[in-house]
Amino acid sequence: MSEVAQRGVTIWFTGWSGAGKTTIAKKVYQELSKQHIKTELLDGDELRQSLCKDLGFSEQDRYTNIERAAYVAKLLTKHDVICLAAFISPYRRMRERARAEIGAFYEVYVTAPVEELIKRDVKGLYKQSITGKVKDLTGMGSPYEEPLHPDLVLQTSLMTIDECKDQVLRLLREGGYL
Repeated sequence: MSEVAQRGVTIWFTGWSGAGKTTIAKKVYQELSKQHIKTELLDGDELRQSLCKDLGFSEQDRYTNIERAAYVAKLLTKHDVICLAAFISPYRRMRERARAEIGAFYEVYVTAPVEELIKRDVKGLYKQSITGKVKDLTGMGSPYEEPLHPDLVLQTSLMTIDECKDQVLRLLREGGYL
């Protein structure tokens, strides 16, 4: 009996800084890797240190950042890799364009109340935004457009990271990707 070939898909995690996008994506990545499933994690912070290090945080630079990320995700998906893409991607048009370009795509909205994000604030960005040192933090000084019809919503103030991971894996199973 032969194995069923793996199909590629992109799971696009979107939400404010500190909501848990990368943390959840890493948990999903670890689980899929244990099962020997071809998986890649694209993290917004890491891409900004390499492929997108020439970009700032203007609206146009944010679009360019997501265009580059979507292109890489499209290539991975085309080659039957499960791509876990963790990007704030604040504008709906960005995410809609990524979905259209990639094809096999799930939008996962990772959210928590702003008070919780300020408490977590591992990068110190919210504190810097409140004191005026950072003026363009998404959700604070720069807009974030919530998804209108995400494929999955993960409320990280109400769910554990493992519960979030399990919801993503369920989405992949239901879509026939696992």
